[in-house]
Amino acid sequence: MPRSKRIEYPGACYHVMARGNNGQDIFLSDDGRRLFLSSMEQVYQQTGWRIHAYVLMSNHYHLLLETPEANLVAGMKWLQGTYTQRFNAMFQRKGHLFQGRYKAIPITTDPRDGGLEYFRNVSTYIHLNPFRAGLCGEGLPEKLESYPWSSYPLYLDLRKRVPEFLEREKVLYSWGLVSGNGSSYREKLERHMRFEVDPAAGRRGEFDDQMKRGWYIGTERFADELAQHLLQYPRQADDLRGQQRRTHGKAEAEQLIQQALALLELRETDLIKMKKSAEPKQAIAWLLMEYTTATGQWIAERLHMGHRTNCSHAISKFRASNDEAIQSMKEKIQQLTA
Repeated sequence: MPRSKRIEYPGACYHVMARGNNGQDIFLSDDGRRLFLSSMEQVYQQTGWRIHAYVLMSNHYHLLLETPEANLVAGMKWLQGTYTQRFNAMFQRKGHLFQGRYKAIPITTDPRDGGLEYFRNVSTYIHLNPFRAGLCGEGLPEKLESYPWSSYPLYLDLRKRVPEFLEREKVLYSWGLVSGNGSSYREKLERHMRFEVDPAAGRRGEFDDQMKRGWYIGTERFADELAQHLLQYPRQADDLRGQQRRTHGKAEAEQLIQQALALLELRETDLIKMKKSAEPKQAIAWLLMEYTTATGQWIAERLHMGHRTNCSHAISKFRASNDEAIQSMKEKIQQLTA
């Protein structure tokens, strides 16, 4: 299968992530991390990139990257290739360092299209990586800013030198803050770690799922704009439209779930507490399968119904049942699709 083309255009913004080959550590020590940061300084000078957030973990890294010129591919080729050569020389190793291709997910930045919200979400996702890994943050012995290999402490003005490649203003602006307002930014992220900002979405990991599996971060209109960049690659444009349809199907399904829960006087937490085969779950799963393009796997995971085959059996049972109570529930829940 041919490799998909990278989407490049002036002013593009990406969430970039790469992992070590076979899950190996891509830094090995603080010397390796310093080497990577110095390589980032150089690629910034060569390409003019703007890096708004970064975090270096053990076997992967994340960047929130903006390219004033359409030079993502050239810059990433230099960054990863040069760092690999320097890493191998420093630690006397050979061979590949990174696993496959890096991921570069385009992000909408148009304020009319909710761009500030998406930009804010990606930067928050990146800065909270050490917290999700259980290294530091709310409820842990060390504070989030104690992790030195992230741009987050630099937003709090805890260090004297800020790398030339790092731009902090846009992330702060996405929160309605100005440069130097580190204490307010800390408060924002602490609320995230306590799940006080959209707690249901935070616990379900919806945004994490989009970050890991999506091909873009933004609205459907943004996806259409990206597809225009790929018209010279018809096969890939068709593939992306297919992914877009699947993404839209999940959005429709999520909306129906919320409506069904309200109709049945249930809460999100009830889905976790109920048995996998509980009739309300069967009803919602049947509704989603009948009226959306969401997959059985997604429905099973979203409704906490176990393996997708269990979900499939539950849907079939609900669909075929002649029980008066189930027929009544079916008629009631079908009203949501009118």
